[in-house]
Amino acid sequence: MFRLAHFSDIHLGPLPELTYRELVSKRITGYINWQRRRRVNLDNGIIDQISDDIVASAPDHIALTGDLVNLALDREIEMARLWLEGLGTPQNISVVPGNHDAYVPHALNKACCAWGAYMASDGAEPITNRHQFPFLRVRGPLAIIGISSARATAPFLASGYFTEKQERRVCELLEEAGRRSLFRVILIHHPPIRGATGQHKRLFGISRFQNMVRKHGAELVLHGHTHLPTVHRIDGKNGISVPVVGVAAAGQAYGAALPAAHYNLFEIMGAPGTWQVQLIRRGVAEPGGKVVQLSSQWLISTDRAPA
Repeated sequence: MFRLAHFSDIHLGPLPELTYRELVSKRITGYINWQRRRRVNLDNGIIDQISDDIVASAPDHIALTGDLVNLALDREIEMARLWLEGLGTPQNISVVPGNHDAYVPHALNKACCAWGAYMASDGAEPITNRHQFPFLRVRGPLAIIGISSARATAPFLASGYFTEKQERRVCELLEEAGRRSLFRVILIHHPPIRGATGQHKRLFGISRFQNMVRKHGAELVLHGHTHLPTVHRIDGKNGISVPVVGVAAAGQAYGAALPAAHYNLFEIMGAPGTWQVQLIRRGVAEPGGKVVQLSSQWLISTDRAPA
C-alpha cells in the first residue's frame, strides 16, 4: 500500500510589512482582502497542527497543490522556502504553484527559483521558471505529474490556464507512465471541472484538460483553489471515470464560512485494472481540537461502488 498526503492553500502568514512601491500593483487589492478577511479567517496555528499530523502519519509522499503565499512578496516566498524545508525534503514533497504564488508579473519565476527542488522531475535540476512545467516524479507505484495553472492576472481575477504547450508534454508523460503500469496522479491548482468555482476564478483550458485525460488516461487528479473538500469525476480512457479531489485550505480557521482546515490521505493499493483507492480526510472537528479523522470513502474499488 502507498500512502499519499495532499494539502493545499496554506497562505502562510502573517504578511510582512509592505512598502508603498509594493502596493502600487494588484497587491493593493490583495492587501485589502487580507486585512478584511484572510487575516481573520486564516490561522497559522492550524497550519502547524495540519503539517504536524501529516508528518506523524508518515505518508510515503506529500503533494501540495499551491497557494503557499498571499501576495507573492519576496519575503513571503523566502519564508515559504524555509517552511517547506522544515516540513521535509524535495524527495518526499511535490509542489505545484497556485494563483497567489503568481500574484504579480515575475513573482512565479521567483517562487520557482526558491522552491524549484520540490518541482523538479526525477534526475533533473531544480526548475527556475514557469515554462519548465510539467514535471514527472515516480514514487513507488505512483507517477506524479505536476502542472502549473498559475499565471499573474488582473485585479479581481484569479484565473488559471492550462495551455496547449503544457498539454502536449503532459500527454507524453501520461503515455510514458501508462506504459510503465504506474498509477498516474496529476497535480494542478485550479479545478479542471466546470462550475467548480466562479468565472473570475476558473481554469481556462478545462476542455483541453478533460479531453487529454479521456484520450490518454489518468487514475487521480488533485487540486486546491476552491478551499472545499470535493470529489468530482471526469471521463478517462475507455470510459473509466477519474476522481478529481479538492481539499479545504490548510490554513482555514475553524468557525469561518468555509470548511475548517484538513488534509487528504490516500491509501493506494493494487495494480492496473485492480487499483483500489481510499480517501481519508483528517482535520479539526471543533474549536481548539486536535486533528482527527473526519471521513473515509472509497474512490476506486474492485468490490465497492465508487463514492
